[in-house]
Amino acid sequence: MEPRRFWTGALLIGAMILAGCDGARPATPRSALEQRRTALQDAIADNPNAIAQRVQLARVAIALGDGVGAEAEVRGAIDAGAKVEALRPLLARAYAMQGENARALETLDSGPVIPEMAGEAAWVAGDVHLDDGNLGAAREAYDRAVHELPRSSALWVDVARFRNANADTLGARDAVDYAIELDKANGRALAFKADLVRTQEGLGASLGWYDQALKADPDNADTLIEQAATLGDVGRYRDMLSALRHAATLMPGNPRIYYLQAVLAARADNYPLARSLLQRTRGELDEEPAFMLLSAIVELELGGEAVAATWAERLLADQPGNFTARRILAAADWADGDADGAIMSLRPIIDRPDADSWSLLLAARVAAELGRGGESANYLARAAMLTRGEATPFAANDDYGLLTIAADGDPLNPAKVIPAISADISSGNGRRAIDRATRLRDANRGVVDAHILLGDAALSGGQYDLAIQSYRAARDLDGGERAALRLANALFRAGDVAGSGAAILALRDSQPSSIAADRLAGHLAMDIEHWDQAIAHFERVRSRIGDRDVVILRELARAWAAKGDVDRALPLIDRAYRLQPLNAGIMNFYADLLDKRGSAQAAADLRDKAAQIGR
Repeated sequence: MEPRRFWTGALLIGAMILAGCDGARPATPRSALEQRRTALQDAIADNPNAIAQRVQLARVAIALGDGVGAEAEVRGAIDAGAKVEALRPLLARAYAMQGENARALETLDSGPVIPEMAGEAAWVAGDVHLDDGNLGAAREAYDRAVHELPRSSALWVDVARFRNANADTLGARDAVDYAIELDKANGRALAFKADLVRTQEGLGASLGWYDQALKADPDNADTLIEQAATLGDVGRYRDMLSALRHAATLMPGNPRIYYLQAVLAARADNYPLARSLLQRTRGELDEEPAFMLLSAIVELELGGEAVAATWAERLLADQPGNFTARRILAAADWADGDADGAIMSLRPIIDRPDADSWSLLLAARVAAELGRGGESANYLARAAMLTRGEATPFAANDDYGLLTIAADGDPLNPAKVIPAISADISSGNGRRAIDRATRLRDANRGVVDAHILLGDAALSGGQYDLAIQSYRAARDLDGGERAALRLANALFRAGDVAGSGAAILALRDSQPSSIAADRLAGHLAMDIEHWDQAIAHFERVRSRIGDRDVVILRELARAWAAKGDVDRALPLIDRAYRLQPLNAGIMNFYADLLDKRGSAQAAADLRDKAAQIGR
């Protein structure tokens, strides 16, 4: 058979296979592929030199995620007489599926490819470069692929993945929408759309898209796992477990399933089960940041301070700015008797003007244990300032001149411009910061961070309208905390209290797992004396972070006291007092509650202590 005619015929057969055009429609796309694989294997058993059937079996194996099987069938087709230049892209795809990216690129570069397969060759190259993080090469490859295969729905999903990896949120959305327009039953496109919607519009909005994706492809384990993670984040734990169980039947032993089950166990405070599930991953996720963080938390809860510290240190080696990991490491060091290690772990947090109260309180305890009374008092005072809503200003950057020169020379390079904008803001040069950020935004309108950066610059310069406009644009691209909380703050500072509250509640509705949204929504409810709502919000925060936030404990106590339930309020304010024993405001409120319980002497003692601190 002439090579070109053979390949054209093979492509047509492949299209029929993937469309399921072989009689009765099977229950799922995966079962259709499995049935077709069996039929092709039977045909090849009868005729080992059947080239077309081997090529189609390789495509079916690729569709099923079986890179090893695909490689075997491509080699079998070549051995049977198929032209290598027609099969290089399929062989490269098989290697890439096995994680052999270098070998895949070598295969593509080892000789010519027939014109009919040029698009697929570029597509494979794009996927490999994207997986390797070479975004420039990936862009060139995908451009070639789209030129050759402009109406391939599957290709446009990978283009969407590339654009998303390149922080082009708007471009990713356009690409995946086009993929769905080309094939409304493309389960992979629908699943990626769900991923984007989860980021842009919130957890709840994405669930409908996951449902559509699973309706199109019910046995897609990857989609089931993503759906399960989202269900867990919105608190639908039974549904999460059901999705994970289904995924486990399709991919038994998949480490991500064990990880998500461990998350579920940890949220239920079943840390021994969580540890057991994490161990079942057999090291396959050990380099994933989320896995390291959960492992550190679980080990710390189970008293394995040394192991918790090891996990936290590993995570910090990759993410030195991960403050959650630093707090865990500090807590583990302190519990293990290493006070010096604890204070060193906290140092990058407590040296910042925006350090959180929990870190400051732990630093105060550690410093006191080390005999540094003055340092301990300073940390306690800063924690008390945070409780009262006070903050300290940022310091100006000492390298302002050098940063400015670098940014002026390359005004569209985020790596140079962003530090310069921060330095401009710190130095009070808001106009220059806005000009830099505007140029960067205009060149990257589909990038969330570009809008956020402009909003930050505008807010620092008091240009509230521009800040609000920029944050709204960012929120349209990413409905998460970063943009929503900034928008709420800008609206509040502009005097639009109702709009600020609406932005916070919208975040709470779209991201039910957001601690910041619940915290702020609780304060809004307190302001309008909706005590039950405030309690609900603050209790959700407390259930996630425990009894370590003085403000949450104090506000819960205030809300219960306002409802007339002193018995519930007293343990909460007592805990807050133990965390900040030198906070006069907490002492006076504690004294008021003790008076209501008839403990007049204890109340008087607390007021005396508060008065002495205030002198």
